Amino acid sequence: MANPSLAARFQTLQAHINEQIIGQPHLTQRMLIALLSDGHLLVEGPPGLAKTKAIKVLAELIEGSFHRIQFTPDLLPSDITGTEIYRPETGVFEFQSGPIFHNLILADEINRAPAKVQSALLEAMAEGQISVGKHTLPLEKLFMVMATQNPLEQEGTYPLPEAQLDRFMLHVKIDYPSAQSEYQILELVENEARDLSPSRPEHLSQNDLFAAREAILNLHMADAVKTYLIELVMATRNPQAYSAELASKIGYGVSPRATLALSRCARAHAWLQGKDYVSPDDVQAVLHDVFRHRLLLTFEAEAEGLNADAIIDQILGYVPVV
Repeated sequence: MANPSLAARFQTLQAHINEQIIGQPHLTQRMLIALLSDGHLLVEGPPGLAKTKAIKVLAELIEGSFHRIQFTPDLLPSDITGTEIYRPETGVFEFQSGPIFHNLILADEINRAPAKVQSALLEAMAEGQISVGKHTLPLEKLFMVMATQNPLEQEGTYPLPEAQLDRFMLHVKIDYPSAQSEYQILELVENEARDLSPSRPEHLSQNDLFAAREAILNLHMADAVKTYLIELVMATRNPQAYSAELASKIGYGVSPRATLALSRCARAHAWLQGKDYVSPDDVQAVLHDVFRHRLLLTFEAEAEGLNADAIIDQILGYVPVV
């Protein structure tokens, strides 16, 4: 059974973030889902949409440290993990930790750094530890990376390989806010300049967060819902069982990581709604963000102007709801 008071605190937290990050409720909810699911998220959208501010606001409301890393072409892996410094006075090398040793990390414009740097970050995400020289050091128990990339600029960028993209639990796409949201943003910035920011909700401790994760893992998921979830996964691997047309559009299906991510994200989505069970609606709500970066399309699909979201919509149409 879900803890109503704990779930209500996270709902209050989400409402406060939405007051600060106007017009991006999908992003703010996915940030909390990733946090509650012990995962990482990749956010893609044009510049100026408060991607950096969103995780900053979240970090201010949770016990833990935050660090922003600006990815550039001249960045080195040691700039992220840390390096060994020689101390002449003692005659020994001493490890100086890098920014990866924080709880919440913003990897800004991750596709601007070369593969070695991306791999250093993605290894930390997958293994929960880093290796420097002879040392292997564990990271904090609370460790979440939110990476961003700008889809408008391709020159001087290094696209993330599919195998490394798979390590992100969610791939969130965001776009410009509506005219009404723009008006509210204008008022918010003016009020902040006048020091009229709204009061913050109660600070969440790491123990609160870990208790919430435990509650989410214990949320009831019926066998029928698990079967539906797996059928969605299998439809990407054996699309010919559903439609020859669908099979011609999918090059490679999603990995087992997608199955695990879909289960945990659906649970977190249900819990944030105050529910004590997971329904097919919760699975469908997070499906696009879980599958989007894991589904590889054929040349035929790309030639027809189809993207992963369009294929996921087709999969939802083919797989019957339990």
